[in-house]
Amino acid sequence: MQATIEPGNISGIVIAPPSKSITQRAFAAALLHTGNTIIINAGHSDDEQAALLIMQQLGATVIDQTKETIEIRSIGVIPVSERINCGESGLSARLFTPIASLSGQAVTIEGSGSLLHRPMHGFLETLQSLGVSVAGFNKHLPCTVYGPLQARNIVLDAANGSQFLSGLLFAYSSCAKERVVIKVNALKSKPYIDLTLDVLQHFGKKIIHDDYREFYIDPSLFLYPDLVEIKIEADWSSAAYMLVAGAIAGDVTVKNLNIDSMQADRAILQVLGLAGAAVIIDDHSVTAKKGPLHAFEFDATHCPDLFPVLAILAACCNGQSYIKGVHRLFDKESNRAESISEMLENFAVPFSLEDDMLCISGVRKLQGTVIDSYHDHRIAMAAAIGALRAGARVDIVNARAVNKSYPAFFEDLISCGVKCNLLT
Repeated sequence: MQATIEPGNISGIVIAPPSKSITQRAFAAALLHTGNTIIINAGHSDDEQAALLIMQQLGATVIDQTKETIEIRSIGVIPVSERINCGESGLSARLFTPIASLSGQAVTIEGSGSLLHRPMHGFLETLQSLGVSVAGFNKHLPCTVYGPLQARNIVLDAANGSQFLSGLLFAYSSCAKERVVIKVNALKSKPYIDLTLDVLQHFGKKIIHDDYREFYIDPSLFLYPDLVEIKIEADWSSAAYMLVAGAIAGDVTVKNLNIDSMQADRAILQVLGLAGAAVIIDDHSVTAKKGPLHAFEFDATHCPDLFPVLAILAACCNGQSYIKGVHRLFDKESNRAESISEMLENFAVPFSLEDDMLCISGVRKLQGTVIDSYHDHRIAMAAAIGALRAGARVDIVNARAVNKSYPAFFEDLISCGVKCNLLT
């Protein structure tokens, strides 16, 4: 699909979609929970649909589903399929591989698209140390795991992200028979571990940590409710794009947000403040309005998904902005250090990469252009927001990538008065 965006103002109200990060974790917790789970406001993006299917392939049953709720019944990991497919979801791959390893039967973990080229750091050594046989693994999917995984004291290098640690915490919460410790070095994306711990506690599995360096899994602290009900809050990652749109090109209100959320990308409020944006917070909604913007400095190491839209924000600020954390961009749906650089080049925005820093010089108007998303949902959305400040129309190639996280993205833009043409 190609999207054509005409420059201009944006004005309107949108409801942020559910958090796919929390939805995927809720599906994992529901699978491991013995009893019934009711999930309210689960999302329907490609990543969430992949996690829902995996949950069922590993033994959970959807006993009722409406537009608002999903009711799930499970008695634990009892695979009904020899294969699970994670689609293009790195979180599902790293979350459900340790969980699938709880089973005493072989399960092949597959994926598609860019996921097949994204390295799965720590899989082999860590899983083997926990008694899991791993076959066919060459640093990437596919691979076959054969457990059952045994919860043991381990040391984990988490310099490449938190997702595999999340998967281990879920698995340990299910199989630990006594207190065990996961020691963690160089953890990145700490807010995502907060989400994991919050979901696990919602299901009665309280895990304690010592400043994110040691995680104590103690089953004597666990509760075992028959029924768990969990409501998925709105996604700050998706909201960030609409808020930046309002800040650079009009007036946008995003509703249904948890202002006190643990989500990493809630940091967009901090960055908009640093840039001098006009932001109004009212209960469960945030409004961003166009006004003079100045350069900012921000460390995105723990919220790297904000990088593409922060690059657009910086491009529309007066002065030179600095965004730290470039090392977190290489193993995403695209090599985002490259795809963000190409996006800025096509928009005729001066920039440089200096060590771990992206330096961007703001311009009054971006250049009309053609931008390839490289099937990366966040590049497609960032390019669409940047188009609002272009001097001519912007064509976005492979725009369908937005389905990975925000299927209604272009429809929401159109509802706010953006001239957008979608060609299949």
